[in-house]
Formats: sequence, C-alpha cells, structure tokens
Amino acid sequence: MVSYISASYIYPVSAAPLKDGVIAIDSNGLIKEILTAAEAASKGITDITYYKGALVPGFVNTHCHLELSHLKGKIAKHTGLPGFVEQVIRQRQADEAEVIAAMEEADRKMYENGIVAVGDISNKLISKEVKEISGIHYHTFIEAMGFNPVKAEEIIKAAAELKHAFKPLSASIVPHAPYSVSDELFQQIRIEGEKNHDLISIHNQETPDENAFFEGKTGSFLKLYQFLGLNIDFFEATGKTSLISYLPKLSTTQKTLLVHNTFTSKADLDFASAHHPSLYWCLCPNANLYIEDKLPELKRLQDANVKITLGTDSLASNDQLSIIEEMKTLQDHFKISFEELLKWATWNGAAFLGIEDQFGSLAVGKTPGIVLLETVDNYVDNYVDILITGKIKRIA
Repeated sequence: MVSYISASYIYPVSAAPLKDGVIAIDSNGLIKEILTAAEAASKGITDITYYKGALVPGFVNTHCHLELSHLKGKIAKHTGLPGFVEQVIRQRQADEAEVIAAMEEADRKMYENGIVAVGDISNKLISKEVKEISGIHYHTFIEAMGFNPVKAEEIIKAAAELKHAFKPLSASIVPHAPYSVSDELFQQIRIEGEKNHDLISIHNQETPDENAFFEGKTGSFLKLYQFLGLNIDFFEATGKTSLISYLPKLSTTQKTLLVHNTFTSKADLDFASAHHPSLYWCLCPNANLYIEDKLPELKRLQDANVKITLGTDSLASNDQLSIIEEMKTLQDHFKISFEELLKWATWNGAAFLGIEDQFGSLAVGKTPGIVLLETVDNYVDNYVDILITGKIKRIA
C-alpha cells in the first residue's frame, strides 16, 4: 500500500528542494515517487498527509560512543580534554545492567531523533546486542590504543578478536588518537585495515594540548600520562602539529574520518589535502563546547572545501545524542545555509560509511528514513533559507 506525504518543503539533498512537494512511500518506508505539487495534482492524487515544516532524510551520526551512555550528567564541563579523559577513566566502571540499560535508552532516543545510521566507537563487546536489535544501522569502530610500542602486537591481536566477535555486524579496527597510539600500533592498524579495506576513524586535534605535546612535548597530556602511570621517556617531540605528525602513518587508500578538528590550522588543512585523498572531517560541536568550550574554525574548513560530517560524541560529553541539535548549534554560531548543513548531516555521512545506496538522501528506491523538522523561514538577500527550531518528528 502506497501513502502520500507532503510538507512546506521537501529537501531530497541529492536534488533541489521542492516547495509543497509530495513523496509516495510504501509501508516499509520505501520511496516510490517524489513529485512536485503540480505533478501530484495532474495525477489526481488527493489523499495526501500534509505537514508544516521540512521533510528531510534520516540523519547519519558518524561519531558516537554508545558504551559511555551511563556517564550522562556525571562528567564536569569545561575541564579540557585531559581532565575529561581522567574523569571518564575514574567513573567508567559500572554495573553491566546499568551500562546496557543506558545504551538501550540512548539508542531509542537516537532513533526518535531521526538518526538512521551511526559510526560507533567501541572498546568492548557490550554494545553488540543493543546494535543487533536496533532500528539503526551501526558500523562499529574497534578502538585500539596503546602508547607503549612494546605492546603493539598484543593490542592488535585483542582488537582483531573483538572485531571478529562483533560479526555479523560491520566493524573495523581504528586508532583512538595520535597521543594514545604508538608508531608500531599505527603500523599494525594500517596492515589490518588495508587487508580488509576498512574504514578508519581517529580523534583529531580536539585540544590545544594535543598539538603542544607533538610540537614540544609540553602541555597537560604529560600530567595525564603520569596519572595513567605511563613512562613516555621514549617519546620525542616532532616539532610539528599533531595532524602533520601522524597523518602519513595512515593509509591513503582507506576512507578516513578525522573527528573534532577543533584546533586544526590552515597549514594542517593544506597538508591533509596534499597527502590524503580520502578524508572526511567530523564535527561534534556540542561536545567541543562541553569539554573545551571552543568550536572549530568552521569557515576555515569550508574554505578548504573538505567533506564534513556530523557526530554527537557520547553522553559523557553531551546532553543529548541528536544530530539536529548539532546542526542547530552550528547554525546559532555561524553563517551557514540549511542546505549545506543538511548535506553534512545526511549525504556526507552516508558516503563515508558506504551506505549511500540506502541512506543519505530522499530518492526513489531508497529507505532512508524520513524526518519532519519544524522550521522557520529566514529571508536573506531575497533567498529563503531555513532556521531550525530543534523540534523533530520521525515520519518513516
């Protein structure tokens, strides 16, 4: 059975917006037709459910830590990243039932918030069952970390075992961050990833201390290593920023997601563009404000014409897991069109995860999820843009 829905605006993402357009969907959410108002009228279609607002594809959250959901409200804000990491380590251990219940609630909320696909960081197997029964598509990033080069083989072996245990769900082994992965472990991850054509994700330049550590072996990461009981006498500063120091260690044949990018410079962007053809840049603005109280230089990223995606990070570093709230924060702080934001929140994320045949745009033959956004018209230089209110309803 086919039903017809319409709204003030339809944003297919892969095509121009349609004012008062009509979408024909079956009971499974499969899009059968997308029509202009005139085309629907010419076909004599009258049984149409009309919504006020904008119909858009389901959102893609390219960076999440589902297994940290039980830490909601427990981590202090504005501590800086090293302080945040220390708090997470101190409070991460919890009763398994509590952790699972928190993940189930977070998964349910993401679904209600119109999220259809998630790139999720995992250090344990505990999230597998939640993901298997979810209405959301998950790709799991098995996070490998270890700054001691002696332990690289041991760490990659454990990561490979965890990846195997996640089957049949899709997963890949990835480096946590440049300051937590030894050169030897980077090499092991690269060998594993190239062999399996894996997706890669890595936390990048979330704090100024990350650059300070690589440039001169200074900053608060030294205190963090001391807290962790790690002897880093072996590490020598590169005299370069974090990104320029580690990016050559990653395979250029694998799609790679750089997450956060809060303290990425133009020189970093120029270097990245020259050295890696398959980069995506994930922004998690609400988490950046939560931890560092700082947002990335958005115009710098836009001027570099990089492929941007959006993420929520975790409930340890965010008040909610909602891509629409990430979009709203960016729209509140920067001059950016709704159409551009929407592409980051849908199509770019789907393209990175390799699921654009189903998700990321409203198109015939897809089941991308359909979301209704309450919006307000914003007239700028004779152009009607959309302001996001944050209110959302999942339609299909």
